[in-house]
Amino acid sequence: MTDTTRTAAARDSLTDVAGLLVGHASVPGPGALSGTTVVLAPPAGAVAAVDVRGGGPGTRETDALDPRNLVERVHAVVLTGGSAFGLDAAGGVMAWLEERGRGVPVGPEPHQVVPVVPAACLFDLGRGGDWRARPDAATGRAAAEAAGTEVAEGGVGAGTGAVVGGLKGGVGTASTVLPSGVTVGALVAVNAVGSAFDPDTGALYGLTGRCAYPARAVHEAAAERLAAALAASGPPPLNTTLAVVATDAALTRAQAQKLAGTSHDGLARALRPVHLMHDGDTVFALATGEREPLPGLALNAVLTAGAEVVARAITKAVFAAEGVAGAGGTFPSYRDLYGS
Repeated sequence: MTDTTRTAAARDSLTDVAGLLVGHASVPGPGALSGTTVVLAPPAGAVAAVDVRGGGPGTRETDALDPRNLVERVHAVVLTGGSAFGLDAAGGVMAWLEERGRGVPVGPEPHQVVPVVPAACLFDLGRGGDWRARPDAATGRAAAEAAGTEVAEGGVGAGTGAVVGGLKGGVGTASTVLPSGVTVGALVAVNAVGSAFDPDTGALYGLTGRCAYPARAVHEAAAERLAAALAASGPPPLNTTLAVVATDAALTRAQAQKLAGTSHDGLARALRPVHLMHDGDTVFALATGEREPLPGLALNAVLTAGAEVVARAITKAVFAAEGVAGAGGTFPSYRDLYGS
């Protein structure tokens, strides 16, 4: 049997995978509620893959990640708000990388590179009141410049305007270390049509069986407040949950593809329902290859951990989020309704 014992990683963050950095930037302005998150790969890049399962995706450069195609490594991954408009943020990240000579060499000079920067967007248009306040190349550059090992959670970066089932969503991150010493981490921008908690009890799906249920009276009061907020916020929003799962294991592109796919199980555990026609749920997988190739069936432990850290990152995002109320709608947080 596969040993599934887990130990805590240093930061409980995607950046526990050595070499990865994360940066956030939000769109400025009083009517803005959107932003961008960038995951920077090591200078030499990382093996990458993607699995798109939502019915309404918005992506850039994902075809390049097909194992049948030329690209071997990527240099960053961009998660962004702003729907398809927000994909412009990837251009700012590309320019930042180009200035540092990081990319696929396409000429004899060191600066003649093309950075490979796949991206995916979520829908948050108008959530701050200003429909045109959305990420652009400057937002992407700002996120790249802010990248480091400490990762803020909640309403930051791509999670600035995120909403999950009417509650305020956001960014969450988590990681674990396997008995083999392999680290697996995830970062998720939670912006789902579905809910993160059981409508009958108020318990977060990602914590089922691991925490006490809210008191009945608390849950009933919370349900009334959420119903009122939903009624005041107009039609149901379009959504999409985005994730990056990474490991320091040496994976082939096909193995990375499998990791991206099985990590969607984490979405299904912590959000219900998922992969709807108005979600564009997308998971990227990165492998830095700092460790030796996995022997035998050891990949199974990495695949299992990928789904687990995604589910936990979603729960952390929901806990970290702070409610907002403004011209674009009222979106209470889970803690607003249920406390800590």
